[in-house]
Amino acid sequence: MVKDYSVPILNGSGDTDYARYMRTDELLSLQRKPEEIIHRDELLFQVVHQSSELWLKHACFEVEEATRQVQLGALDTAARLLGRASLGIELITGQLEMLRHLAPWDFQTLRTILGHGSGFESPGWHAVQRVSHALSRAFNKLIIQECVDLAELYRGSPDRPLYRLAEAMIDWDERVAIWRVRHYKIATRILGHEVIGTKGLPLEILNSRLSQKFFPELWRIRTVLSETGPMAHLCPLDEPSIPAENEEAGGAL
Repeated sequence: MVKDYSVPILNGSGDTDYARYMRTDELLSLQRKPEEIIHRDELLFQVVHQSSELWLKHACFEVEEATRQVQLGALDTAARLLGRASLGIELITGQLEMLRHLAPWDFQTLRTILGHGSGFESPGWHAVQRVSHALSRAFNKLIIQECVDLAELYRGSPDRPLYRLAEAMIDWDERVAIWRVRHYKIATRILGHEVIGTKGLPLEILNSRLSQKFFPELWRIRTVLSETGPMAHLCPLDEPSIPAENEEAGGAL
């Protein structure tokens, strides 16, 4: 008897096993219905944000497991998982480019149906903060237990598992920061500056928080290396020379 592969065998709703496993019927029904839409770009706006929440969910899932692996001493596994998480952040940063196609005047119409909704309420963003702080605590505990001098770690071989883990954490922190900067630039491109957002907060509050870091000790160690390296006589600059706005500012690292 020939097996009929067109007949679904999984439980759940949907005409195919793909639809049942991926739950595509439910997924594709989560956007506003045509009769509810007041502007056609609502679908663009919702798809960008909903898919971002999914990628953030996955990224945080990986960071949580990476933290557990740090606690178990499996540092290479933790670094590998953080690489997956960082790639997820890179993906949602890239898809923000879709919002460049959202005209500023058209978004003024979309704003009328957002209520008090704001990116500050994103469950994915809250999860990013939570898992990052947990990872930081696990890493710092490991450093203390192993009596590790971070400066000496960074002067040593980059092939050490602890070194690779620290750099994977920097990658995660940096990717999140780049995502936040890109989000802010997109927001100001659409809304402008000195504008009050839907949450009643000035848009510039996004800019004021861009310098926040999850692992400040790993960023600070770069400064320590500069202050103790062969060019240490340049650190710190007493009165740094800042070029005028009409001058080109450039130079090598």
